[in-house]
Amino acid sequence: MNSEENKISRRMVIGGLGAGIATMALAPVVGYSKSTLGQMGILPVEDPRMKYPKPPFKEQKQPWPGLVSKMDPRPDHGETSYKGSGRLVGRKALITGGDSGMGRAAAIAYAREGADVAINYLPAEESDAKEVIDLIKKEGRKAVAIPGDLRNEDFCKQLVEDAVTGLGGLDILVNNAGRQQTRPSITDISSEDFDATMKTNIYAPFWITKAALTHLLPGSVIISTTSVQATDPSADLFDYAQTKAANTSFVRSLAKQLGPKGIRVNGVAPGPIWTALQVSGGATMDKLVNFGGDTPLARPGQPAELASIYVQLAANDASYATGQIYGAAGGGGQP
Repeated sequence: MNSEENKISRRMVIGGLGAGIATMALAPVVGYSKSTLGQMGILPVEDPRMKYPKPPFKEQKQPWPGLVSKMDPRPDHGETSYKGSGRLVGRKALITGGDSGMGRAAAIAYAREGADVAINYLPAEESDAKEVIDLIKKEGRKAVAIPGDLRNEDFCKQLVEDAVTGLGGLDILVNNAGRQQTRPSITDISSEDFDATMKTNIYAPFWITKAALTHLLPGSVIISTTSVQATDPSADLFDYAQTKAANTSFVRSLAKQLGPKGIRVNGVAPGPIWTALQVSGGATMDKLVNFGGDTPLARPGQPAELASIYVQLAANDASYATGQIYGAAGGGGQP
């Protein structure tokens, strides 16, 4: 074969490859269902505006702290959608507020990435917590359920010891549990309410982290759930917003303390996410019905949409990320 024939032959081969690649790229459009593509390991592009329910939502109210199982629509925590890839094999995580919301999403994702998981929750949330424990066990991982009220310092200390005993160690701590109650004015917030919010959102992470530090070795991580309320507070979440600002500073200050010890500290700042917080006093009924509708994506986020952030911050390949706040707010929040 002469030189010119060789060039023509190579062009034909490359052209054929290009046509094949183009056909694969068009596959989602020209003949494969979404389920078939999933079985083939090909994930179609999804429009984020249409992925989950949009407002208006049904009027609904539950007593604090609320149950996922009674919400309409029920939030997605990744129960069926999250697929693991072994990023956290052998890790041991304690997650507060692990029965619902971002804590539940993180617990499911961590188990599917290979971690053993302990979750804390209030006794009133036992039915939701049982679902999470069952999902963790289904992945063949250790699952430790530790009910109790984080407003009690002694319980917070015992929580860590029980998690360490049940898991056989600890190297991921997720301070996620939070209390949020809407009040139209500062004059409507009682000292009892204020104290409950402060103890749940600020004191508990302080107590738990202090207790956990005796068990955390270099390579361990601490992750705090903060909020866009830290930097763009709503008028009717006066006390809650203050705690989220404190959580943000907790991350940035503690990261400087623990960086020299090889322990990373980061935060996740959700925007409007569809969780039990909203239906159990965390939002006015008007806000609830229209929840998330004022974001650029015109809908609230789902806990499952933040799961990968918690995984990334816990994974070893995020080893240079510390003192950072990662936002997820549908385009409408900070940071």
